[in-house]
Amino acid sequence: MKDKKQNGLTLKRELGLTTSTLLVAGLVIGSGIFKKIIPMSQTGLGEISILLAWAAAGLISLLGALSVGGLASLTEESGGTYEYFKLSYGKFFAFISGWSDFMIIGTGVNAALAFLFAQAVNSLIPLPNPLQSWEHISLLNFIYPFANSGIKIVGIGTIVILTGVNCIGARESGIVNNIITSAKILGILILITFGLTNAKPDVAVAVGTLNSISSPKGLQFLSNFLTAMLYALWAYDGWIYTANISGEIINPKRNVPMALAFGILIAMSLYLLLNYVYMHIIPLETLRSVTDNEIGALVIAEIILGQYGRTLLLILILVCVFGALNSNIISLPRKYYQMAHEGYFFSNAKKIHTRFRTPVVALIYSMIWSCILLFSGSFDMLTDMVVFTAFVFYGLLCLALIKLKRNGTIKVKVVGYPVAPILFLLFSIVLTVHTIWTEPKKSAFGLILILSSIPFYFFFKYLKENQTVS
Repeated sequence: MKDKKQNGLTLKRELGLTTSTLLVAGLVIGSGIFKKIIPMSQTGLGEISILLAWAAAGLISLLGALSVGGLASLTEESGGTYEYFKLSYGKFFAFISGWSDFMIIGTGVNAALAFLFAQAVNSLIPLPNPLQSWEHISLLNFIYPFANSGIKIVGIGTIVILTGVNCIGARESGIVNNIITSAKILGILILITFGLTNAKPDVAVAVGTLNSISSPKGLQFLSNFLTAMLYALWAYDGWIYTANISGEIINPKRNVPMALAFGILIAMSLYLLLNYVYMHIIPLETLRSVTDNEIGALVIAEIILGQYGRTLLLILILVCVFGALNSNIISLPRKYYQMAHEGYFFSNAKKIHTRFRTPVVALIYSMIWSCILLFSGSFDMLTDMVVFTAFVFYGLLCLALIKLKRNGTIKVKVVGYPVAPILFLLFSIVLTVHTIWTEPKKSAFGLILILSSIPFYFFFKYLKENQTVS
C-alpha cells in the first residue's frame, strides 16, 4: 500500500471510542428530530404507527451500521465507503459512490442542516430577504434558488465559519463536537423530562387514547408508513460518515463498528422518547394543521411554555443543528482527500496543511459545493433527495459485505451477519422503488447527479494516465 504522505505529513490518528461515539451521535442528532414530526403527522398515520415508523427507521439504520461495521475490518485508511466500494467493486464504482457523495449525499446534508440552522436563527431574530423580488424564478418548477435568500445567506456563512474551525485540526474540532453533542443530548433529555411531567391537561393526549386516530388501510397504509419512515430516516442519516475518518480514529477496526452501534442506539432512544412527548402534548389533528415551513417542535414548546419556551427550544435547536453540521463537515472531506490520493478527484484536494495536518483543500471543495446546493433548494427537497440517493449506495454496501464474506475476504466475525445486511438490502430496494414512484422529479434529479459521475470518472482517469506517462 502506498504511504500517503505530503512532505512527510499524514493525518493524525487521535480520536478514541468516546469521541467517535459522540461523533456518530453528533452526525445523527440534528434537524430531523425537531422538523419531521409535522410531515409525518400529515401522512394520516396514528400515534402508535408514527412511533413504530421511528423505531423501524432506527432498527434499519442499526442494521446498516452493523453491515458497514463489518466492512470496517477491510482497511484503516480514511475515505470510508469510497475505500469499501473500491475493495468490493473496483475503482469505477468507488468513484461513482464518492462523487455522488460530493454532488448530493454528503454536501446535501450540509446544505439542509445549514438551512435549518438559519431558519431557527430567523425564528429568533427575523432576517432580511434581499432577493425577494427574484424568488419566483424557478428551475424545473421545483428549484427556487432565490427563495428565502436571507436564510440561505446565513446558512452559507455558517458553513464557511465551521469549515474554518475544522481546518485548525481534527482534535480541536473533535473537542468542539464532544461539547456540542453532550450539550444537545442533555438539552433533549431536559425537554423530554419537562414534556412528560408538565404537559397542560387541556392539550395533552391521554395515554389510553393513542389508538383513537384512524390510520389508512391496506396498501395505502404501507405506502404512508414507508413515507413516514423516509422522513424518519433523514433524522438517523449521517452515521455512515464516521467511516470517512477511520485514518484519524485509534484502532478503527474495533472502534468504528462500536461507535456506529452505540451512537445510533443513543439517537434512537432519544427520538422515540421525544416524539412520544410531542404527541403526548398535542393531538395529531393539531400537528397536521401546522405548515411545512414551521418547525414542529417550536409549536409544541410554545404551547407548553409560551414564548419563553419557544426561545429556549430555539436555542437547543441551534445547538443541535450546529453540532450535526460540524460533525458532518469534519468527516466528509476525508473521503475527497482519499479520492485525490487515488487520482480520482481534483489533485490539490490531497494537500495537508503544513501546521494543522488537516485536508484543508478538500474541506474548501466540500464547503463550496455545499453552499451551491444550499442556494438551490429548500430543506425538505434536499433531505428527500439525500435519503433516496444514500439508500441506493447503502444497499450496495450490504451486497458488498455479503460478497466479501462469501469469498473469504472478510474473515472476522460480523455482528448480525447475514440477517442484518440481507434485511437492510431488501429495505433499500423497497424504499428506492417507492421513492421513484411517489417522488419522480426529486428522484430523477438525484439520479442525474449520480450519473454525472461517469464523465468525471473518465476525465480524472485521463488526467491520471497522462500524468503517469509524463
